Amino acid sequence: MHVHIVYAHPSTGSLNAALRDEAIRTLEARGHSTTLSDLYAMKWKPVADYDDLGPVTDENFMEASGEAHRSGTLSDDIRREQQLLLDADAVILQFPLWWFTMPAIMKGWVDRVLTNGFGYGTVRGWRRYGEGVLAGKHGLAIVTTGAAEAHMSDRGINGSIDDLLFPINHGIFFYTGMDALPPVHIAGAVRLDEDGYRAGVERLRRRLEALEETEPIAYRAQRGGDYDEHRRLKPGLERPGASGFDLHIA
Repeated sequence: MHVHIVYAHPSTGSLNAALRDEAIRTLEARGHSTTLSDLYAMKWKPVADYDDLGPVTDENFMEASGEAHRSGTLSDDIRREQQLLLDADAVILQFPLWWFTMPAIMKGWVDRVLTNGFGYGTVRGWRRYGEGVLAGKHGLAIVTTGAAEAHMSDRGINGSIDDLLFPINHGIFFYTGMDALPPVHIAGAVRLDEDGYRAGVERLRRRLEALEETEPIAYRAQRGGDYDEHRRLKPGLERPGASGFDLHIA
């Protein structure tokens, strides 16, 4: 497999940097090839605007970005990142959880790279949630949190890590057609001792070594028959006791 890693952390001496290097070593030791977009090192522009699009005039920015994608006028950095995604069999987003989401520089990568016509489509029907240009690829989030694991549990004060990552797993990976794999979460990063680090690295290695065999999260495809004409889950299809985000897991 070829794995593309999109990485966001400003410190070269951070836990995330060490985990990134461990991930690359593990993947390449298994015979996979890797590429890396280190967003801070690249000084990635985090704001999507008309400068990205070339000579388009549509006042609807979504439609303008689709026009730019179709006409090939997207900026060079965006087209380069899109090609890296097309070349990959699996995509890893690695980041520390800041204010309950990814760092702004990575959100800006999502905003700019996953354009209309590439990350999703509005021409000839919406291509999203299990369909699209990136369908068939694996998506994996590797996330560190300063909070302890208990804080990020079902009854934890910060909320469940699975709920916090739903906008990424379902709203970025699956929305663009990728199969979202269960995330790797390294908790308690600010107080991680040597034993905790070794345990986190071992968890990461196990997941990456089984990358091709790991079952994706069983999200429901938009056009799989589970939703009505209003894009609401049809009654009776939910698992017993399921509510909220869990309704969208078959």
